[in-house]
Amino acid sequence: MEIFIVILSTFLLILGIAGSFLPVLPGPLLSWLGLFTLNYSNNYQISTSTLVLLLVFTLFITIADYIIPSKTAKKFGGSKYAAIGTTIGLILGFILPIPGGMLTGLLLGAFIGEMVNSNNSSLALKASLGSLVGFLASSFMKMFFSLFCLGILIWKIIEFILS
Repeated sequence: MEIFIVILSTFLLILGIAGSFLPVLPGPLLSWLGLFTLNYSNNYQISTSTLVLLLVFTLFITIADYIIPSKTAKKFGGSKYAAIGTTIGLILGFILPIPGGMLTGLLLGAFIGEMVNSNNSSLALKASLGSLVGFLASSFMKMFFSLFCLGILIWKIIEFILS
């Protein structure tokens, strides 16, 4: 059973890293669940305070993930239409077989959304760039957290081997 728990935990942590870039997978939550699952093993215990703190970070990152791309689109001069277009573009870019997938969807969504609002291609281009910057920042934040959680698993395994 111990080996199954470690394998399941590792699988969830790897899915968490993949979820850093795939909007369908909740990366930070999967990473946290990987550590939570690991806690059910006999040899790789994680303190309750660590799990609670990581859960707080998970919730913060998850909320920020929805806010950052649209806020950066607005920061670069885009309207709420650019922000809505960004979200729709991300979803369609993941679902539809278009070249570039999510990134193309994100850029086109913000561009089209801003064009609907202002009919100003220069402003729409800035909003697209802002949404891309936000997406990359958000993805980096999720990836860093997921890699940190994977590092905890590796540390626990090394700690067990050395004891």
